Amino acid sequence: MSDRLIDLEETATHTGPKGVINDWRRFKLESMDQENLPHAKKELLRQMSSPNRPKDDSRANLNRKMSVQEYELLKEEDEGCLKKYRRRCMQEMHDKLSFGPKFEGVHDLDSGEAFLEVIEKEHHSTVVVVHIYKVGVKGCEELNNCLDCLATEYPTVKFCRIDAVASGAAERFSDEVLPTLLVYKAGDLLGNFLACTQHLSEEFFATDVEAFLNSYGLLPEKELPGMEDEEENDVE
Repeated sequence: MSDRLIDLEETATHTGPKGVINDWRRFKLESMDQENLPHAKKELLRQMSSPNRPKDDSRANLNRKMSVQEYELLKEEDEGCLKKYRRRCMQEMHDKLSFGPKFEGVHDLDSGEAFLEVIEKEHHSTVVVVHIYKVGVKGCEELNNCLDCLATEYPTVKFCRIDAVASGAAERFSDEVLPTLLVYKAGDLLGNFLACTQHLSEEFFATDVEAFLNSYGLLPEKELPGMEDEEENDVE
């Protein structure tokens, strides 16, 4: 077997049970605070992860069974480390399965043409939520604030808003049917909610709007929290 093939095998991860175990072993060793470890454990870590081991023995080292000493070392404080490892694996899988563009904030549309363009030309996998509002109409400002919050939690959804007058269809979107939420995907209208605040309580929040849209299955799965944020929560 060539040195190049051995190198590829050394870096392979997530391939079957052995690959998962080996990947977990590497992750555990890399995440441990080696500076504060006793000398005996440092020596064990050196033996387990020494970059100077013989090339012809690298495959055997990669696939060998975990020793009793390794098990005793790796099981210490496993709960916190296992959470981090699981989050990393979930994030990697999520990143691989996430398609389409991502967006920041709510997009303001200034004309009917811009409205049509965002519906017809957006990526086919992107959900587009359009809020048609009018300044001074009850519920419009509150819904705008809710969408600002949801846009940060659903970056793969394109949230937009447009003034009813600017849309060029003010006669269709009179004050009585505002605020209106329209939901599109691949150019198709999935949701048409006139006077949508009638489906919400008098005082509503972003979570209420989220629950309403989810009740129709219109929102994708929420983005996973950043690993750094969750690690800070674990420390707290």
